[in-house]
Amino acid sequence: MKKEMDIVEKTARDWLTKRGVTLDDIADLVYFLQVKYHTDLKIEDCRENVDRVLAKREVQNALLTGIQLDMLAEKNLIEPPLLDIIQRDEGLYGVDEIIALSIVNVYGSIGFTNYGYIDKQKPGILEKLNDKDSKECHTFLDDIVGAIAAAASSRLAHRAANVE
Repeated sequence: MKKEMDIVEKTARDWLTKRGVTLDDIADLVYFLQVKYHTDLKIEDCRENVDRVLAKREVQNALLTGIQLDMLAEKNLIEPPLLDIIQRDEGLYGVDEIIALSIVNVYGSIGFTNYGYIDKQKPGILEKLNDKDSKECHTFLDDIVGAIAAAASSRLAHRAANVE
């Protein structure tokens, strides 16, 4: 029986949806990362792993922090020069990636390679979130979504290895 979600988990999931990202969007990224390695991979398996990653408190905390910073930047509620750096998603600003790496780290080192790959490729929802012409700021969210997908991919890979 699934436990009832607490307020932090519910809020993290709600904010993700309000920012235009569904669990299916992230599951598609997991599928993208893992289909070459699992011949019978189903999108439902990817979604289940995304759901399990989102159940982790460390992930929820990173998600809430990143989304809050994106929203504050949209409303110009961060002081310059940090405001401009976040709004432009400046290339040398690595704090967004550091928050993402805190998620990737939850499921081991394979997540780092998955994250690096997906962060460069920007498939699916990541391409949309990375759109610099958007009125919304997703400086943190695009990296966090990629990290959730990388962590879910790592979780899936570890579980498959245990089955073998």
